[in-house]
Amino acid sequence: MIARLTGAIARAFLVVMLIATPALMLPGTGSNVAQVVVFFAVVASVLTFVEYASSGPGIIEFRDAPPFNRIRFISLFAMLFLLSLTMRIGVEDTNLVLLIKAIGAQIGDGMDFAYSPVNLIVLMLPEDAPAWQIERLRTGSGISYLVSLLSLAALLLSLKVMNWPNQKGAFNVWVNLPTFDPTTGGDVVYRLEKDSSINIALGLLLPFLMPAAIKAGGALFGSVSITNDHMMIWIIAAWAFLPTSLFMRGIAMGRIARMIRDQRERSRVQSPENDGFQPA
Repeated sequence: MIARLTGAIARAFLVVMLIATPALMLPGTGSNVAQVVVFFAVVASVLTFVEYASSGPGIIEFRDAPPFNRIRFISLFAMLFLLSLTMRIGVEDTNLVLLIKAIGAQIGDGMDFAYSPVNLIVLMLPEDAPAWQIERLRTGSGISYLVSLLSLAALLLSLKVMNWPNQKGAFNVWVNLPTFDPTTGGDVVYRLEKDSSINIALGLLLPFLMPAAIKAGGALFGSVSITNDHMMIWIIAAWAFLPTSLFMRGIAMGRIARMIRDQRERSRVQSPENDGFQPA
C-alpha cells in the first residue's frame, strides 16, 4: 500500500514537471499562460495519482507492464524539452541549442518535400511568415520525429531483449487493458489483431491528417496561432507523439495477440487426449 502510494505521488509529480517544462524554459511566459499551465498540470497530476494509487484498473493502459508507459512518458518529455530548446534559438545560442538546431534542421530539411508530414505542418504557418519562423518549425518537426523513431526503437528492443510484456510472469489483461473486454465481440486474438492493425494504420495517417484537421478547425472556429511559441511546441509535440503512441499501442496489441495464440497452441499440444498419440 505504501509503495503504491509513493509511486503514485512520484508519477503525479513527474506529470506536473512534464506539463510545466515549456513554461519553465521559455523566456517571458505571461501570467495567463502560467495559469493555464498550472490548471492542466493540477488536473493531470490528480488523475495520475488516482489511477496509480488505486489497486483496480482505471483508464490508463499497460499500467502494470513496464516499460511501455515509461517509454511513452520519456518520449513526450524529451520532445517538449528539445522543442523548448529550439524556441531559444537566437535568444541563448549555447552549444546544446546549436547541436539540437543542427540535428533538427538536417532531419527537417530532408523530410520537407511535397505532401510530406513536415511539409504539411510547415504550410500551417501564415503565408507571410518570416523565414526564421519557418526554419524553427521545420527544425522542431525534425527533432520530434527523431525522438519518435528512438522511442519506437526502444519499444522494439524491450520486446526482443526483455521479452515484454512477459518479463514478470502472466500478463493481466484486466489491469493492463481496462477498456478491452475479452468476453464480448468474438475471438480475443482476432479482436486484438484488428485493434493492432487499426492503431498502426492511424499512426501512419495521423501525421498527414492532423495539419489538415487543425487548418479546417481554424477555418470554422478561428485561426490557431501556431506562431506563438507555447502553441507551436504543443502542436508539434502532439503531431509527433500521438502517431507514435498509436504505433506503440498497435505493436503491443499485436504482441499480446501472438502470446495468446502461442499459449493456445501449447495447451493444445499438451492436452491429455494428444499424449502418446500421433495422427496417421
